[in-house]
Order: sequence, then C-alpha cells, then structure tokens
Amino acid sequence: MELPQAFRERMKKLLRQDYADFIQSYEQARYYGLRVNTLKISVDDFLQIAPFALTPVPWTETGFYYGEADRPGKHPYHEAGLYYIQEPSAMAAAVALDAQQGENVLDLAAAPGGKATHIAAMMKQDGLLIANEIHPQRAGILSQNIERMGIRNAVVTNEKPAKLAKRFPGFFDRILLDAPCSGEGMFRKNPEAIDEWSPENVAQCALRQSEILDFAAEMLRPGGRLVYSTCTFSTEENEGTISRFLREHSEFELREMNLHQAFDHGIPVPDAVESISKTTRIWPHHVKGEGHYIAVMQKTSGETKMPKLAVGVKNKKLLQDFDRFANDTLTFVPEGKFILFGDQLYLLPENMPDMDGLKVIRPGWHLGTMKKNRFEPSHALALSLHAFDVKFRKSFASDSDDIHSFLKGEVLQATGPKGWYLVEVDGYSLGWAKQSGTMLKNHFPKGLRWK
Repeated sequence: MELPQAFRERMKKLLRQDYADFIQSYEQARYYGLRVNTLKISVDDFLQIAPFALTPVPWTETGFYYGEADRPGKHPYHEAGLYYIQEPSAMAAAVALDAQQGENVLDLAAAPGGKATHIAAMMKQDGLLIANEIHPQRAGILSQNIERMGIRNAVVTNEKPAKLAKRFPGFFDRILLDAPCSGEGMFRKNPEAIDEWSPENVAQCALRQSEILDFAAEMLRPGGRLVYSTCTFSTEENEGTISRFLREHSEFELREMNLHQAFDHGIPVPDAVESISKTTRIWPHHVKGEGHYIAVMQKTSGETKMPKLAVGVKNKKLLQDFDRFANDTLTFVPEGKFILFGDQLYLLPENMPDMDGLKVIRPGWHLGTMKKNRFEPSHALALSLHAFDVKFRKSFASDSDDIHSFLKGEVLQATGPKGWYLVEVDGYSLGWAKQSGTMLKNHFPKGLRWK
C-alpha cells in the first residue's frame, strides 16, 4: 500500500518504537464485523441461526467478526435487519455513549447509520433519537438503514449543526459526534482515502471539527454526555481538537471510558496534549480493527431547556382508515401523536420537539400511505414488527425458493383468509404481502428487490 510520505513521517514521529508494527499492519488483511440488531433478535438466538462462523468483538457484546468470504450483505437475514455490517472498531463509539431508555439523544453526523442504529438498539425503542446528516444523499442512506433495522423512535434530519444548535439549546441527554475527518484510520479499509489525504486537509478537518463540537456543546443539557470520535490518527484532529475544546468550554470535563480493558494505551501522545490521557486510541496493530479515537466528556453546568413539542394530527377522521387496518391486521393499535408528512403517516417519538422549519427526512415511525378510502402499510412498519404483533403471517426458511422469490418481488402461491400478511424469514419480519385467493401478492419494495 502506497502511503503518502508526509503521513509516514508524521506517524513515525508519533509512534516511535511502535512505528514498524504499525506499518506492518497495512500488509495484513482487514477485519470484517457485523453487529446483531437486538431490536429484532437476541444475540443468543442469532448465534443459533447464524449462517456464518462468528467470533466476538471484545468491546461490545453484540459485535462479531466474520470471514471475508461470508458475504452477509447477500443473505436474507440482512434484508430482515437482523444485523448491521459495521467495521469492528467503529462499534466502540456507541458503547462509550451508553444511551439509555427514555433519553433524548442526538447523533450529529450519523450517516450511513452504523452508530445511530447501535444507539437505537441500546435505547430499546424508548426515548427520542435524532440522527442528523448534513449531506442529502447520505441522509437518504441513513434513513434507509434506520428503516431496515426496524427502529421506531428515530427522526432523521438533513441539517447544519448550527441550525440544530439554535433550535435545541440544552435539550439532549447524550450527543455523539463521529466527526468528519481525514480518514487516516480507514486507509486499509478504504484505499481511496489515501488519495484525498494531505496535511492541509488534516488542518481543515481540525477546524471543522472544532466548530461542530462547539454546536454540540450548546445542545447538551447539564449532566449530559458528549462523545467525540474520529477514524483518524492525527493529533490535530484528536487530542488537539479536544484540548482546544476543553480550554474554551470550562463547563466540560473528561470522563473515564468503560473500554480501557479492550485496548492498549501504551503509546504516548505529544507533550502539547498530555492533559487528555483519559481519551482512547484504537490502533490497528494492537487490536482486530481499524484506527479510531474516542473522547467522553460530561457537561457539568449550564441550563436545561425544553423546546416546544410537536403537535400531532387533530382530525381523528383522517386516521379511520389506519385504525381499520390496525384492527384487521395487528394485535395492537399504535397510540401517540400521529403526523401526516404529505400523504405518509408517521407516529412521532415521545418528547418529539416541533421540527417546523427544519429539513426532516423521516419524522418518526413510518406507518404507511393514506390513500383514498384505504391505508397501505409501509415497509418500515413491516420491518419493525414481530410475529406476535400481527394476526396473519407467512414464514419461510432462509434457504427456501419461496424466500428468494419474495425478495425478487414475485407472487407466491398460498392459501388463507384475505388481508395483509407479514412475510417472515425463519420467523423474523421481512415485508408485506396481500392474500387474494390462492395468491400472496408481493409488496416488497421495488428498489430493494433482488435480481
């Protein structure tokens, strides 16, 4: 691997006696990981049905290594959202955030969604998760991954941090900033990042990170936790950024992390940043993963503020078609604040603030489409349901012809009462079909269908 000479010189100065081992790591194969989605399946149950040979990732109980030849993205379990394919070291950031049920949580730079979906699993569908991404295309990918993992309590926004900070001062219990960075830690995983690297880009990233951190600080309530992470080795972007932040924000202090047992911290940082020894570096020549940096900070003072809450649909007649669907198809009727997003019906998370004037991609749990005199359920609703949530279901084995036909969008032959059926793979929700006569008409989204 052709690493930039300037990068080599910087790393040699930083690592000293560890430099040779670090460079040698680039000659080794990268590691592959997936994280079990505990919103849909327990770790123990997944290990019983897993079609791959898995070994645990030591810093999270839901993470596992798999072999490069396994290709889990091509398995029906992936479409069912039973796991998220994620670089092993990247799993550590959400563990450090340690989001709890019922909290207000912000993932400030969330695409493509690995850390946001991990946070959501830890929240267990209870509380408010705002997952933000400033780039529109990446925000769309983030929204798709939120949907695939069956998350009900997430709002996806496409906003600048400055605009969010103005709207939500002192509101969030926890904030994760997985900051845009020079990507040095991902060179082995993403060689294209090498061509984009330069000392000038490192400096620009550090400036941008500091600005975003300032906005994050505004949005955290007193006593709240702010986790800053990057996938770079640069001291300017890591310890340097955190040192600057702590100097300018006396209301914050570093906290010890619960990950120290998993990582080797024997490499000193430059003297200019010796005051932040509590932060964590993940080195690819010490662990089975790529390079990461994590700092955990707590806000010790300030003011908690509650924004105006969102208002749901007041005209109950608009919900009659949905209520009819829920009574015919589900074993429960969703309750709470509903909102019409165009002709799309959503159920808002609890404590949902007023989002008027913000770019919102997904304002909560997507239930379906309000069509003339009928309601059509969304794919997101299907993926968020369990077998016990529905009255009618058809489950097929993951290696069956039927499940592959369903994923291709084909009609299945089946008998049963008319109505909406939850199609499952080995008992786990995959999508909708509608029984009519001896046919199970396929409603798996066209854009997701297998070829």
